[in-house]
Amino acid sequence: MIGLKRLHCMTLSMLPGPFLGWLSMLMFLLLMQFLIRYLPELVGKGLPLNVLVELVAYNLAYMVVLAVPMATLVTTLMTFGRLAESNAYAVIKSAGISFWQLAWPVAVVGLLLTGGMMYFNNFILPEANYRARNLWIDIQRKKPGFQLQAGVFYDGIDGYSILVERRLPGTDSLYGITIYDYRYSGEQRVLKAQRGALRPIAGGRFIDLVLEAGEFHRLRRLEGREHYERLAFGQYRMRLDLSDFIFTRSQEEGYRTDRTTPTPEMIALVDSLMQDVQRSQERIRQLLLHYDSVSVQTAASSFTLPTLIDSLQPPRRLALQGLSAAQQAQVYSLALQEVQRRQTEIEDLQRMITWTQQRADRYRVEIHKKFSIAVACLIFVFVGIPLGLSVRRGGLGLAAGLALGIFLFYWVTLVQGEKLADRGFLAPWIGMWLPNIVMGLVGIGLVTYVALDLHATRPIAWLCETLRQLSYAISRSHAHR
Repeated sequence: MIGLKRLHCMTLSMLPGPFLGWLSMLMFLLLMQFLIRYLPELVGKGLPLNVLVELVAYNLAYMVVLAVPMATLVTTLMTFGRLAESNAYAVIKSAGISFWQLAWPVAVVGLLLTGGMMYFNNFILPEANYRARNLWIDIQRKKPGFQLQAGVFYDGIDGYSILVERRLPGTDSLYGITIYDYRYSGEQRVLKAQRGALRPIAGGRFIDLVLEAGEFHRLRRLEGREHYERLAFGQYRMRLDLSDFIFTRSQEEGYRTDRTTPTPEMIALVDSLMQDVQRSQERIRQLLLHYDSVSVQTAASSFTLPTLIDSLQPPRRLALQGLSAAQQAQVYSLALQEVQRRQTEIEDLQRMITWTQQRADRYRVEIHKKFSIAVACLIFVFVGIPLGLSVRRGGLGLAAGLALGIFLFYWVTLVQGEKLADRGFLAPWIGMWLPNIVMGLVGIGLVTYVALDLHATRPIAWLCETLRQLSYAISRSHAHR
């Protein structure tokens, strides 16, 4: 008993190092991918450092969701691959310790990790996605920083185009200034100045452009004739609004999507949507309650009035008796209009039902996805342990290669299942749990292979022999019948 406890402590002590190392490396790779993708949109915005750090911190949440399952798979592969490579597993088996006695503490760790990821995926991840999306919207609203470069037209301020011939480095002094003012339709306005200076005011929300030794040119049309005006000035002050260049946080609550809604709220929302579907279906049943089998188009085009009256049921035919032909035609016309109105309403309700069900399915897909990815941590434990003991290699390259191949298969299957479920080709639970089912079956096969100590037979030969015996048993059962 004491030796078994020491074995468990030794096995568990081998897990944190590789897990944290691989988790850090995977997070770093995902972070670099994020920066490469979005950094060009952030450069030149003049954002404060704390805003950039906050944006990255919020986006770390989805990186954790991707990195933790793969780090779990690599860690179990490396840990138990080392046990097999160093012949420690052979010694353990010779001591009478079974596979399950060796593996159950690691399985408990995988179960705890799965529970932690369930909480993370269902509560922390949606809130992080929500805040990241709102922050990104605020960043996109902000214009790039106000920067005047010599010899380049600057069009960042609405209604103006500014050209500066020379600017002293490290100062706000400008020389050879030309400003085109496009704010007034039907007029051409140009300001030229030999020199000028920038004076920020109101905390940078406005900037005064002080022009000296210049001219103001204006060309406009009055009463069908063009008038040209020129005004020389010694000093002229322009105030430019830079509020769009300052980063501000929006205060309003943004709309939450399936990626930004906590799971309990999504479950309640799905129930509400399905109640809407039931109400729409009940409304359709009420509208169809008094329909005849004759279609509206057929009644309107093919039937003459006497023929239509003859086709009615006796109680309805009696209702028209005693009316003149004009009155009967009017009754029929009103009835036809009512039927057409009901048909239009039914078609609208059917479209609404389809749209509501698709929306509910998207929420169901996201709910199942959050639980499916969390459970993948436990499944990868049962795949990694027997696979590591089977390959008998604890090296970094082999473990990483196997884990990458397995995880790519899992992730591609998950993404494709999500797409098919969103489009209604698969039930949401099938699309999201199919990768786990496949990997779970692989894990069961590997655990059976290792737990029953089938190393003497090659895996493919063992599988063929198993299938042969199964086929033989089935054929014998049919023969006895």
